[in-house]
Amino acid sequence: MMVTAEIADPIPLGKSPAGDRRIIPITGGKFAGPKLKGIIMPGGEDAQFDRSDGVTVFEARYWLKTDDGAIIKVVNRALSDRANNYLRTHPEFEAPTGQHDWLNRALFVGTLSLGGPEQVVLRYYKVV
Repeated sequence: MMVTAEIADPIPLGKSPAGDRRIIPITGGKFAGPKLKGIIMPGGEDAQFDRSDGVTVFEARYWLKTDDGAIIKVVNRALSDRANNYLRTHPEFEAPTGQHDWLNRALFVGTLSLGGPEQVVLRYYKVV
């Protein structure tokens, strides 16, 4: 599945013992895959922090609305290690009972890239 998320400017949150923190609002977007497609609902966020070892930790929470009206919660965690050119994600889905509940019983991995100054593109792959 390909997810194209529209994002707003980062909101700095300052330093913590975990590292430099920020939130990036998710304002909308779209998604499409072999079994579902639709839009990203506005109101999500990607909470990030930069660790002292050069790794950035991401935890995004947002909601997908499928073309058939189902609302699916996504929690996507990621690690980015710039020194090793590594960025992989692990999305978890919470879908309502019905035709999309197969998402609740599968594992996924993904990639993330910039689609423009206010856009990120994620590609999710089902593992099992």
